[in-house]
Amino acid sequence: MGENPPSTAQPPGRGSRGTAQAACDIIELLEVLWEQGRDAVSSSPVSSSQLRVLYFLDRDEGMNLRKLGELLGAAPSSVSRLCDRLQALGFLERAPSPVSRRELELHLTRQGKDYLGHLRLRREEALTATITAMPPKARAALLEGLKGFQEVTEAAVPGRRLRVQQDAERSA
Repeated sequence: MGENPPSTAQPPGRGSRGTAQAACDIIELLEVLWEQGRDAVSSSPVSSSQLRVLYFLDRDEGMNLRKLGELLGAAPSSVSRLCDRLQALGFLERAPSPVSRRELELHLTRQGKDYLGHLRLRREEALTATITAMPPKARAALLEGLKGFQEVTEAAVPGRRLRVQQDAERSA
């Protein structure tokens, strides 16, 4: 009877699957922090879909409904309804396109920009408090890991540059 060859499997938590599970656990915790940030900003927080619209418009002011629909992967009627609700909240306005009379451009209002600014601030405060409690070596490893994750992920997320690199560049 032959001996079993040495195992090439990585210990639990060390391979891609273990790392993915740890990331899923962290994402769930981040979702809780994110919701707390959203609740602190407004008594009537926007939905996740509406928030994605705000993020896209913040990064690409003046896009039309067609482009927004492509970024969201949503049907034109759904995109239009999302924008209707955001316009009713005072976060978005539609304006005629200077290029084509048939198109409307989408713009965040001052109220929409303020909402995003306050939301980002609350979320950043919550994350900063947590990250500050980490040992310096763990913070450095987290930053390095996030940069690596960003490099692989950016191409798959159309229309946006992740903020990890921007924040790292600011603090450097």
